[in-house]
Amino acid sequence: MDFEFDTKTIELRERLFAFMDAYVYPNERVFEEQVAAGESWTTPPVMDELKAKARAEGLWNLFLPHDGRGGGITNLQYAPLCEIMGRSPRLAPEVFNCSAPDTGNMEVLAAFGTPEQQRQWLEPLLAGEIRSAFCMTEPDVASSDANNIATRIERDGDEYVINGRKWWSSGAMRDRCKIFILMGKTDPTAERHRQQSQILVPRDTPGVDVQRGMTVFGYDDGPHGGHAEIVFTDVRVPATRRSTRG
Repeated sequence: MDFEFDTKTIELRERLFAFMDAYVYPNERVFEEQVAAGESWTTPPVMDELKAKARAEGLWNLFLPHDGRGGGITNLQYAPLCEIMGRSPRLAPEVFNCSAPDTGNMEVLAAFGTPEQQRQWLEPLLAGEIRSAFCMTEPDVASSDANNIATRIERDGDEYVINGRKWWSSGAMRDRCKIFILMGKTDPTAERHRQQSQILVPRDTPGVDVQRGMTVFGYDDGPHGGHAEIVFTDVRVPATRRSTRG
């Protein structure tokens, strides 16, 4: 296997190195000071300033291999860029709109979203205007194996009704988090690997109760998004928000 960088990767690496040296590293202290002075999970002003610069220079959505929407590069080309961004992990990934869980959620919406879903949620995410969360893990089951997930998504006419408890829901505490992608059980009688589906749940939907941000060794992951415990009680969303793929 040839591990040499191709011309595109070399060019992007050089531009990324230059941006990191000129803007990211010099602003790390500013970022930390603004985080300390602000409320948890709020976006520091310097983040928006740097995101605007990155977008203007075309160093934006590099993770998404779609020309016109993303960087138009492969995972092999993207990997060395991740290594560079990882040198400033609290600041750089979001500066280039390449931070989780938004990256994975945008990939799902780009691959499987309807035109309306993409207009309402994908486009603002690609623009860095909103954030998202992924709700999979549950406290009562070993939910790293998605087959065990117990949260129910049940059809009722033109709506789905969601009931369950999630925790470690990445991104849900962010001030700009507007949409959840939730995984739940839609058909308990189906084959074991076909019982689950994902559904789009706007954060402000009635019945969604974001109860707390969780911590690891005292750290709350602010301001990057936090990991929330969320209770869904008779949450109703239109049937058009469900995806059986992704």
